[in-house]
Amino acid sequence: MNIVNEQNLKKLKRTPLYEAHKKLGARIVDFAGWEMPVLYSGIIEEHRAVRNSVGIFDVSHMGEIEIVGREAVKLLQFLTVNDVTRLNDNECQYSMMCYPDGGIVDDILVYKLTGEKFMLCVNASNADKDYQWILKSLHAGKPEGMFRNAEVKNVSDILSQISIQGKNSEPLLQNITSDDLSVIKHNRFVLTNVGGVNALVSRTGYTGEDGFEIYLKNENAERVWNRLLEIGKEYDIKPVGLGARDTLRLEMKYPLYGNDISEKTTPLEAGLSWVTKFDKGNFIGRESLLKQKKGGLKRKLIGFEMTDKGIPRSHYSIFKGAEQVGEVTSGTMSPSLNKAIGVGYVKIEISDIGNEIEIDIRGSHQKARIVSTPFYKSSKIKQ
Repeated sequence: MNIVNEQNLKKLKRTPLYEAHKKLGARIVDFAGWEMPVLYSGIIEEHRAVRNSVGIFDVSHMGEIEIVGREAVKLLQFLTVNDVTRLNDNECQYSMMCYPDGGIVDDILVYKLTGEKFMLCVNASNADKDYQWILKSLHAGKPEGMFRNAEVKNVSDILSQISIQGKNSEPLLQNITSDDLSVIKHNRFVLTNVGGVNALVSRTGYTGEDGFEIYLKNENAERVWNRLLEIGKEYDIKPVGLGARDTLRLEMKYPLYGNDISEKTTPLEAGLSWVTKFDKGNFIGRESLLKQKKGGLKRKLIGFEMTDKGIPRSHYSIFKGAEQVGEVTSGTMSPSLNKAIGVGYVKIEISDIGNEIEIDIRGSHQKARIVSTPFYKSSKIKQ
């Protein structure tokens, strides 16, 4: 993330909440082509607000793509690794789109609005790429790649997204929501009224805490944001920037596209085989992933904690003795655990929990230990 400067201001996008962030004293950075708040009061304070009470995030930079029609399910079954037929209306699932070689196009959430209407939530940096990939797959050829009765529309420019995360997210949001939020389970959603406007409210998040993500039209975003902040004073709400969003997700070992997963990694290597449904039939990348599964993985994404001093960062080398055995993809000092943690890919033969490794931190090999994940154990998500 780069600090915004005068030279690149004109190139960057802004969410409808940009002015609200400035009023709150946010530090603005360049993130995936957007001017986004990296912090307000401080990363540790914002992180702990989410773990202890509630935090509010602007995630309007994320992309949304609608897929509608009689062959919408068929198209999504071909595009994604998870099984869309398992979704009922008003349910969503975590999934991925892959290239034919098994590399990951993006990790996504698939929302089933009705039997023939779906919405994908995609990563900010990938929204245009994902849209073009879907269009290409739509017209790729016969038999799987031709879906005449499915329409694809990129609606990213008309929708905003606000996330409320933490144990007090439900009582806070319930104040201005017409539907009973207590009956909505994890990975479920409702089309409802929030603060006098229509919105999609899903019980999802990227923090490991109970929480909701609110999709609404751009023109209504600031009104709802300000109302939630006002009501949230009762719960010591904090606006949360990208810095704490990263530490929160890393404590849960939630992958970040471009760091932990990319076109150069597969779902199997990233430990995401649980969403890869080989028995559902053909999908893009299936044959390559089956071949990798049968042949055995050569590397694996592991979690580790530092036992020596130092904070691991992306691209730091991982060693076992004198041999380089992998590379760090994400690392931080965990505010919840007060210890340095990280994730990275290592050779499969040394990926067992408990194994000792070393992280090359500015030329010095610092000891670390492979541990079970998530690093932060949370039982607060409503199942």
